[in-house]
Amino acid sequence: MTATELISKVFLPLSLAIIMLGMGMTLIPVDFTRIIKYPKAILIGLTNQLVLLPIIGFSLAIAFNLSPTMAVGLMILATCPGGPTSNLITQVCKGNIALSVTLTAIASIVSILTIPFILSYALEYFGTGTNVTIKLPILDTILQIMVITVIPISIGMLIRKYKTNFAKRMEKPMRIASTVIFILVFLAVLIANYSILGEAMKEVGLVTLLLNITTMGLGFLTAKFFKLNLKSAISITVESGIQNGTLALVIATSVLNNVEMGIPTGAYAIWMFATGGILMWQLGKRPEADSL
Repeated sequence: MTATELISKVFLPLSLAIIMLGMGMTLIPVDFTRIIKYPKAILIGLTNQLVLLPIIGFSLAIAFNLSPTMAVGLMILATCPGGPTSNLITQVCKGNIALSVTLTAIASIVSILTIPFILSYALEYFGTGTNVTIKLPILDTILQIMVITVIPISIGMLIRKYKTNFAKRMEKPMRIASTVIFILVFLAVLIANYSILGEAMKEVGLVTLLLNITTMGLGFLTAKFFKLNLKSAISITVESGIQNGTLALVIATSVLNNVEMGIPTGAYAIWMFATGGILMWQLGKRPEADSL
């Protein structure tokens, strides 16, 4: 196993699972029942992730007259909604963690159906039709969500219920740990994509930056337009602009067998961590009292 594979297959999932455990210790059941009882925030977040994001990606691919390979690569990215990294960023930004986790779980499962549909159209539209049947590993995807997200958060919530004082004491250390792991993951992404970064930035650097900024901005504006509080607006902003780069790379390299289609994801990863880091720096230092 290479260093890159060790990072992506062992270090990253394990680190994210630990962070999810810490998140769980900040949550109580009412946090989830509240957002299910008032589902407006979930509907807005899912609309941004599953509908508006692919439309924006498609529009940018046409506006920048991308080559067929880069256009499809951008669409792959735009069909992969946020993974656990978005939950990590939301925690440090003091957003609505329960909403973030719920959006990640629902969008990840729904995308099993939307990704093949959208990418099949993109392959045909941009002239790279390969007659490939796009099938995603449904059981593997659900298992990943369970192991990295649902189970650790559930354990954390049990700790919060039975060891409340311990859980409260761990809130600040876990937030610091989240920041450290975020930095380590960013460095790992740089190392893993070092060989293609120059080419990626040259070919699709600007368009991927616009995709990141536009989707984040739209996430925030739609949340505020529908009068959501700041914590929920932060969650939707992050979920809208932080994509599941790992899944995107798997689709490009393993499903479509085209390494070049992964180039937009390499460029986007840099912007994603840069803007996510800025949000963590600015929003993470504000008092909790300002979060409503």
